[in-house]
Amino acid sequence: MFETVLVANRGEIAVRVIRTLRALGVRSVAVFSDADADARHVREADTAVRIGPAPAAESYLSVERLLEAAARTGAQAVHPGYGFLAENASFARACADAGLVFIGPPADAISLMGDKIRAKETVRAAGVPVVPGSTGSGLSDDRLADAAREIGMPVLLKPSAGGGGKGMRLVRDAAVLADEIAAARREARASFGDDTLLVERWIDRPRHIEIQVLADNHGNVIHLGERECSLQRRHQKVIEEAPSVLLDERTRAAMGEAAVQAARSCGYSGAGTVEFIVPGGTAPVGETPPEPPVSAYYFMEMNTRLQVEHPVTELVTGVDLVEWQLRVAAGERLGLGQEDVTLTGHAVEARICAEDPARGFLPSGGTVLRLREPHGDGVRTDSGLTEGTEVGSLYDPMLSKVIAYGPDRPTALRRLRAALADTVTLGVQTNAGFLRRLLAHPAVVAGDLDTGLVEREVDGLVPSEAPEAVYEAAAAVRLHELTPRGNGWTDPFSVPNGWRLGGAPAPLSFDLRTTGREPVTHRPRGTHTVTADQVSVALDGVRHTFHRAGTWLGRDGDVWNLLDHDPVAAALTGAARAGADSLTAPMPGTVTVVKVAVGDEVAAGQSLLVVEAMKMEHVVAAPHAGTVTELDVTPGTTVAMDQVLAVVAPHTEAAPHEEVAR
Repeated sequence: MFETVLVANRGEIAVRVIRTLRALGVRSVAVFSDADADARHVREADTAVRIGPAPAAESYLSVERLLEAAARTGAQAVHPGYGFLAENASFARACADAGLVFIGPPADAISLMGDKIRAKETVRAAGVPVVPGSTGSGLSDDRLADAAREIGMPVLLKPSAGGGGKGMRLVRDAAVLADEIAAARREARASFGDDTLLVERWIDRPRHIEIQVLADNHGNVIHLGERECSLQRRHQKVIEEAPSVLLDERTRAAMGEAAVQAARSCGYSGAGTVEFIVPGGTAPVGETPPEPPVSAYYFMEMNTRLQVEHPVTELVTGVDLVEWQLRVAAGERLGLGQEDVTLTGHAVEARICAEDPARGFLPSGGTVLRLREPHGDGVRTDSGLTEGTEVGSLYDPMLSKVIAYGPDRPTALRRLRAALADTVTLGVQTNAGFLRRLLAHPAVVAGDLDTGLVEREVDGLVPSEAPEAVYEAAAAVRLHELTPRGNGWTDPFSVPNGWRLGGAPAPLSFDLRTTGREPVTHRPRGTHTVTADQVSVALDGVRHTFHRAGTWLGRDGDVWNLLDHDPVAAALTGAARAGADSLTAPMPGTVTVVKVAVGDEVAAGQSLLVVEAMKMEHVVAAPHAGTVTELDVTPGTTVAMDQVLAVVAPHTEAAPHEEVAR
C-alpha cells in the first residue's frame, strides 16, 4: 500500500477519499485554490498545497501544478476523485511519466471509453447492445443534422467527450437543429475542451440503470450489482438507489455480464461504471422482464472513474470502493469473486446542490451561515461543507450527498425523507426540500420511474408561494430586533406596538421579499419566540419552528432569505430602470456569448446572450420584438444575479408608465 496519496480534487469527494486514506493509515495530501484555502478537505487532510488562483483552469485543471504538489509532498499516487481531471487520459499519462501511480484505469481505457463514438463501436464488437445513432467521429454540423433527420425526431445530441449531462440536448423539432447543435458544441467545448458530437435516437420514458464494475490488473473483473439513476433533471441525476426495483436476478446477471464484457473490451482496471438505458415499458414494476433479457437494455457509455452515487453500492454490498481503487492501483488482486457479491437491503442517495428551485433551479451562492447535516442509524452524509464555507459560481453546484440505508426500500425512503427534513444549510439556497417532496411522490414511492418524471412533475414539487408561517417567522424576527431590551426604563415611543396619538393602535405590518417570489406585506398575528438560532411561531393553533441565521430561515430542508422590501427604493434601482424591457442576469456567473449589438432589431424569444455558472449555461432571450438600446456586457464579464445585461425597447410605442420607468 502507498505511504502518501495526493487527492487531486476538492469538496465532498476529496473529504470522502481522505476518510478511507485515514482508515488505511495512508498519509493524505489535499490541494486547494485560493477560493478553497479554508475548505473542509484542506482541514481534514494530513497536509495541503496551494495550487493556484480560484479559476479551475489555473488550479484544479493544471496538470503541471498538481504534479509539482505531488513532488513537493512525496506522494506516490494520485487519486483524481470525479470531475476535473478524473477522466483525462493525458493526466493519467503525465502521472505515469512523473513516476506516480494514477488511481484509476489505464490511460488507453480512459481515452477509448471517453470517446463515446469509439466506445459504442468497441462494446458493440464485444456483443453488448447499443442505442441506435450516428456512426463515425468528427461529423460536421450538416452531417449531424442529416443523421438526426435520418434517425427521426426526437433525437439526443451528446458530446463524445465528458459526461454528467453537460452539452446534451434533446431535440424534438428539426427546425431548431442548427441552434441546438451550436449550443451543444459550445457547452461541450467549455466543459471538456472538445466539441465533437454524436446523435442518438431518443427513447421516450426510459429508465437509466448502471452497473458498478471492479477489475484488477490480473484479469479479474466482477460487477457489484446495479444502481437505478432514472430520477434526473436536465440529464443530471438527482436521486440514485441500489438495487433497482425493475430488475429480477436473471436480468441483473445478464446486465452485469454485459458490463463485465464492456470493461474487458477496453482493458479496464479499478472501479468503473457501465451505463445502460432501458426503454420505457420494458417490464412493469414487480413483473418479469420479457425474453430475451438482452433486448431490454442498451449500452450508453462507461464512466472510467468513481461515480458520485457510489455510496449506495457500498451500503448494499459492504464493499468500500475507494479502498479497492487503492488496492488495485497498488497491484493487489481482487479479494472477492462474483459469487461473493451479495446485495443486502436498500440504499437511496440525494444530491444536495446549490440551486434555487423557486427560480427554475438556477445556481445559487453565498456563505454557509448555519449548517446541520444528518447522521445516525441508517443515514450517511458525504459533505465538503463547514459553517463559513463560501459557495461561489466557479465550481460544480453539488455541495453534499445524503444517503439512507434500510432493510427494504420503504424504510430507506422514509429515512432519507427524514434526513432531508433534518438538513439545515442557511445562507445558500439548496434543493433539499425539493428532493424531500420528490421522494414522497406516489410514482417514486411505487418505483414507477423514468428519466422524464422529474421534469413532468416539477411544478407540483416546487411551491408557488412561501407558507404564511415563513412570513410570520420573518416578522417575528423584525419585532424581536425592534423591541428595546434592558433592565431599566424603556422609552415607550421605541416599543413597536403601533401606538399613535389620538387614535387606536395602527396595525403593524412588514414589507418582505424572498428570492423568486413577489414582495409580500405581512401583518403578524400569532405568538412568537425568537432566539439567536431559532424562531417559533403559533398560527391557528399550530406551532411552527424554524432554524434561523440572520434573515435566513429553514425548515424541513427548505430555506428562505426574507429581506425588507422598500417599493420606492426598488423603483429607483438600476434593475428596474427599464421594467419589462430589461434583460437581467438569472444567476451570478460569467457572460460567455453575446450575439447582438446596440441598434440590432430582434424577435421575441431570440437568443441574445449566454450566462454560465457552475458548469451550467443559461440563454437570455428577448422578452419581445424590438431594438437593443443598451448592452452593458461583453464576453467574459462577471455579473451578479439580477444585474441588467441589456435593454430591448419594444417596436410598439411604450405606455406612459413604461416611459417613466426608463
